[in-house]
Amino acid sequence: MTAPATGRVRRRLTVRGTVQGVGFRPYVHRLAADLALAGFVGNTADGVLIEVEGPADDVDRFCELLARQPPPLATLTAIGTEDLPPTGTPEPFTIRPSTSSAGRTQLPPDTATCADCLRELADPGDRRHRHPFITCTHCGPRFTIATALPYDRAATTMAGFPLCPACAREYTDPADRRFHAQPVACPDCGPRLRLVPAPGSDVRPARDADALAAARALLAAGRIVAVKGLGGYHLACDATDDRAVTRLRARKERGGKAFAVMCPDLATVESIAHLTAHERAALTSPVRPIVLLSPRTPGAGPRPADAVCPGSPHVGVLLPYTPVHTLLFGLPGDPPGPRLLVMTSGNRSGEPIVTDDEEALTRLSGIADAFLAHDRPIACPCDDSVLRVRPDGTTQVLRRSRGFVPRPLTLPVPVRPTLAVGGDLKHALCAADGDRAWFGPHIGDLADLGGLDAARRAEQHLLTLTRVAPETVAADRHPGYHSARWARRRAAGLPARTPVLVQHHHAHIASAMAEHGLDGTAPVIGVAFDGTGYGDDGTVWGGEVLIADYTGHRRFARLAPAPLPGGDAGVANPCRLALARLWAAHLPWAEDLPSVAACTTGELSLLRRQLERDVACVPTSSMGRLFDAVASLAGVCHRAGYEAQAALELQAAAAQAWQADSAAYPFAITDRAGLLDCDPAPVLCALQTDLRRGVPAPVLAARFHRGVARAVAEICRRARTATGLTTVALTGGVFANGLLEQECTALLARDGFVVLCHGEVPPNDGGLALGQLMVAAHRFAPDRPRGPRTVPDSDATE
Repeated sequence: MTAPATGRVRRRLTVRGTVQGVGFRPYVHRLAADLALAGFVGNTADGVLIEVEGPADDVDRFCELLARQPPPLATLTAIGTEDLPPTGTPEPFTIRPSTSSAGRTQLPPDTATCADCLRELADPGDRRHRHPFITCTHCGPRFTIATALPYDRAATTMAGFPLCPACAREYTDPADRRFHAQPVACPDCGPRLRLVPAPGSDVRPARDADALAAARALLAAGRIVAVKGLGGYHLACDATDDRAVTRLRARKERGGKAFAVMCPDLATVESIAHLTAHERAALTSPVRPIVLLSPRTPGAGPRPADAVCPGSPHVGVLLPYTPVHTLLFGLPGDPPGPRLLVMTSGNRSGEPIVTDDEEALTRLSGIADAFLAHDRPIACPCDDSVLRVRPDGTTQVLRRSRGFVPRPLTLPVPVRPTLAVGGDLKHALCAADGDRAWFGPHIGDLADLGGLDAARRAEQHLLTLTRVAPETVAADRHPGYHSARWARRRAAGLPARTPVLVQHHHAHIASAMAEHGLDGTAPVIGVAFDGTGYGDDGTVWGGEVLIADYTGHRRFARLAPAPLPGGDAGVANPCRLALARLWAAHLPWAEDLPSVAACTTGELSLLRRQLERDVACVPTSSMGRLFDAVASLAGVCHRAGYEAQAALELQAAAAQAWQADSAAYPFAITDRAGLLDCDPAPVLCALQTDLRRGVPAPVLAARFHRGVARAVAEICRRARTATGLTTVALTGGVFANGLLEQECTALLARDGFVVLCHGEVPPNDGGLALGQLMVAAHRFAPDRPRGPRTVPDSDATE
């Protein structure tokens, strides 16, 4: 636009992205005021609308700074500009009230307490000294308090807390850090803490500062306290107190599964775990996830009790991310309190996290001795996120929830409005429209009505905030999944009427493709290793190499199947899985094998009859079950108290010998009418030979891991020869195993393959929904090139 004679111009900017709840409007106001520009800024349901007027050079400068230096938590995805006739009126720049016009904006995730708020929290002269809900535009809850868009206080769970005069002044002052910070409050007007005794407990009720002091004292005394956080309750105890940790483990019915440990600061983290620069950056990021770290030999500082993470290769560590967490550790001058805290999800194992106060008193009864609650409602459950950092500094998210949700993912191709419901384990749904997809928070297992209710609540919350109106629903093809039945009911009221049912491992591979921006015009070699997935032939798959794109898949190779005695119920007994693998390989059950010794005589007799008569023995090609079997054969784990326990303990053993031994057990790879069988019989033979020679379990475990990686590389070489493809996707829950993923990646890269590994999208079933919706989107796009489909459409859609 050519400026008029006065040199004055007016420009309208439509900004899209994460621009609400991040201090964007006050930032724009300050920027315009600094440049002496007129105009206004306001929220809309589609983003932020700005009009600026002034000298052409100053308007240009405004636009440049807006794009180049947005607020810390803002993410700009698009800035539309339009030149308007200048009004010539030198009105001051203003912030207009939000509008609720149709459209879509992006709400930021919940964010850890910022440094400025932490300084005020510890400052005796600040009016928010020790305020458990201190926050500003740069930190605090967002997703878990939002009930609608635009993101204003009236559309949050803070609507019931009228601002006091002092907070109202800050809220309406564009120069203040708390301008339009929707959760803003202070001790005079904000949420209140209260300590509620468990029924029959000797704990006395308390409020506010007394509640916090009492909770600290209880934790220091070895008691268990349920602490209400951003997205639900935690169960907390002193992580250095072995009796307290053991008591919590028993009450929660957690088996031997590792607990996460919250440390007050980085110095404490470094006293209990090895910490790289990249891991330090992940721990201190605004996400504040649980980061899996290598434990350090106990030193002079506090050490976690042995019961915190028995048998695990990692210790999961996180830093405080709310003011309440900081206050639980204490400020200068406070009486001694806990130095490390177990912080585990507030639920019984297998159930969704508790968010409601009354429900907490019921569902956590018998676990917690007291409840540190508050009166700010939680709009949606949102558990802690979990990730690991690779040696190259990249991250692999294993549970994508608080701090990530509802941050959108950019899709490589636009899709119609779709809801994908994922699977029954590690459930997380995903909604998409156009080129954006939004994961919901981690819900967990859909084993009971509580899990399904939490999933429906998460669905409604996500669709409300993203304004996705699904036209179709995608789900797993497993006929027994609760999620698939839910999808059928959900789809009945939508235009598509029936859900798109997607094969489990095809969805895993499509998820990896979408995360890496592949448009699907060329297939990939997909290596999908996990515990259980319903196969095209009705058996249990889980050790698959598929040639796949978004439109279809062809099974190229598999782990040679073996019986799964007892089906899913048999997974808790790795010793039985080991004997079933020996049976399939025609190897004897010698009495000197650890797996045989772990079974009773009656158990051996019953298992033998079961295998001979093929009673309740579904064939499985699951790589996860092979890891379980080898863990027992090596004498590492014979009975599993939680999912993947045997595989995790096998990985921990392998890590001990990884640098000292480079041998690998061989698989036999044979072509059976166009399908490669990867037979572990030679692995089992070699392992038994080494075992009888007295080779220690860590070496056995390392050789098995390397054998699997070499088999993957060999199969991919054969796939390249057969298809010409050079891109490999590593996906499925087994690739949460860092040793295996690292070795496979190194071997494949050395052979010239492009390797796709998961980053922000979990490799396990927590990332399944993204792949489902991509497959569903292409099922309704007949004009797109079709890939290597072997499954008829009638089998995939009901």
